[in-house]
Amino acid sequence: QVQLVESGGGSVQAGGSLRLSCTASGFTYSSNCMGWFRQAPGKDREVVAAIDSDGSTNTADSVKGRFTISKDNAKNTLFLQMNSLKPEDTAMYYCAAVVGEGLRCAIETMTFALQYRDDVYRWGQGTQVTVSS
Repeated sequence: QVQLVESGGGSVQAGGSLRLSCTASGFTYSSNCMGWFRQAPGKDREVVAAIDSDGSTNTADSVKGRFTISKDNAKNTLFLQMNSLKPEDTAMYYCAAVVGEGLRCAIETMTFALQYRDDVYRWGQGTQVTVSS
């Protein structure tokens, strides 16, 4: 079984920082594409950042320069460092592992998969991030 648990969310003022963590069991990060996603009320879930098995990373334009995705393979832990937070970053944040085949670990492809191949994702329960102005 694949299980992911997020932590580190909370309420911060605009301009502040948070560091999200995602611990996993049932697979190893070194062998999977991993991603951070977010969903605000009334909006579609969107890809925030992704990291491939080889360590290469991609971030969405909306968070580029502010958010950094990383992982510790030895500890099977995924991180999202969020700096210069804005009110529009307020959302439920989820980590997910790609357990299917044929999905490129890139923002565009993973966005497509949210609509057409959601079965490839294994989701954590989410952690709330609220940014006040």
